[in-house]
Amino acid sequence: MTEIIKGGNLPLSGESMRVAVVRRDGGPGSPAVDAAALLVGADGKVRGRGDLVFYNQPEHAGSAVRLLGDARGEGGVTADWLEIDPGRVEPCVERIVVAASCDGGTFAEVEDLYLRAVGAATGEQLALYAVEGATTETAILLGEFYRRDGGWKFRAVGQGYASGLPGLATDFGFTVPDEEPAAPAAFPDRLPLPPPLPGPARPAAAPPAFPSPSPPSPPSPLPAPGSPQPAAGPPQPQVVLKTAGAAPVPVAPVSVAPDLVPEGRLNALPFEFGKEFPPIRRSGLGPGIVEVDTPFPRGFVVVDVVKEGVGYVNVALLKPEGRRKTEIMASRIDDLSGRTVFRNLGDLPLRLEVDTRCAWTLTLRPVTVVPELVDRVEGHGPDVLAHSHHLLDIKVRNLGKEEERGRMEVHAVRNNDNRERVFHRPDRGRGVATLPLSPRLLIIDAPGPWSIEPTELNAVSFWLRNR
Repeated sequence: MTEIIKGGNLPLSGESMRVAVVRRDGGPGSPAVDAAALLVGADGKVRGRGDLVFYNQPEHAGSAVRLLGDARGEGGVTADWLEIDPGRVEPCVERIVVAASCDGGTFAEVEDLYLRAVGAATGEQLALYAVEGATTETAILLGEFYRRDGGWKFRAVGQGYASGLPGLATDFGFTVPDEEPAAPAAFPDRLPLPPPLPGPARPAAAPPAFPSPSPPSPPSPLPAPGSPQPAAGPPQPQVVLKTAGAAPVPVAPVSVAPDLVPEGRLNALPFEFGKEFPPIRRSGLGPGIVEVDTPFPRGFVVVDVVKEGVGYVNVALLKPEGRRKTEIMASRIDDLSGRTVFRNLGDLPLRLEVDTRCAWTLTLRPVTVVPELVDRVEGHGPDVLAHSHHLLDIKVRNLGKEEERGRMEVHAVRNNDNRERVFHRPDRGRGVATLPLSPRLLIIDAPGPWSIEPTELNAVSFWLRNR
């Protein structure tokens, strides 16, 4: 029997394994869960920063442990997949600890949390442990793979930390930074950081489907973490442009100009943020509504807004009934050239309302055109950047003249559209913020010119400070 309770242990064959940290997504506002693994010596401590495997360092130096990424199935089932090859583990490593952290809540709010290990080659279940009784914990040590009598065993641990990642990390030898460190806290061995990853974790063979322990019936198979999306895109959408005082006029789809087609992805955001589609450009004068009759792919859609002349412009996403709407951009910048995004559910026609007295142009683009924040960036007004595989603090400056300065905000947005305000200044010209760990779109709301300068952090310091 491979299903065990807290404190139980099972022998293992020593074969390469896939390990899933599984939970059920509770919907908007539910806590985000991230998995990590630590390689621990006989003294119960890690040897250095390289013994931590997590999103921004997804592979151990010896390739013994890899984080493959997350995958989603029906019913909101989500799994972070790890691959562990005991044959590659260095002799000085006694245990491989699998942990999870919770962002935006506690594990009492996480449904159906469990760990499952299967053979990488056969898909045979090796161990299954369902976590029960979580309350105020924001970090949990789920289980550990450890050496015993020349072989390997698995133990279900289930030790929670109400103190979060700092408490868990301290137990394993990490240095916890102060609340306001003068410089990033150093990891004990002070190893240099690896270069930024060029993209998402490398794809692997599809992990087998796994059953939920409660209820026992298995959900649909999950896709392979990091697997490429189908190359074929949706048909060219049909667009209707409505202007004030005039009947709707059907407009033929625009031909995609060469300068509108990105040469590959400009960022390393996971495909869950949005897929490719042909850009669409529409123009008007005064108030108007842009309708797209054919649904876009699910995910974020980039809206580039150009407004000519003096005066305000508001762009809103209309609900199906037409009365309710969600504002996605508002600006009073003269001769505006700005950018924003909204999350499209992909199951209803798209309708955008433009409210202005000026001439305007909207261009709808895939989220792959959003540039990655890797160096200092200057902009003017609303804009969007991507943050994925970098460990960053950001220095934000409002570059407008004193009388031109106003409220400036930066929101970090997950792929489920949960938003976190990481920077807010109602009147000051500059400030510093730390970005969350997992991939985000950075939505910038500014009244004028600005700059954002990223600063690379120590990996472990970042992991502790931003969950």
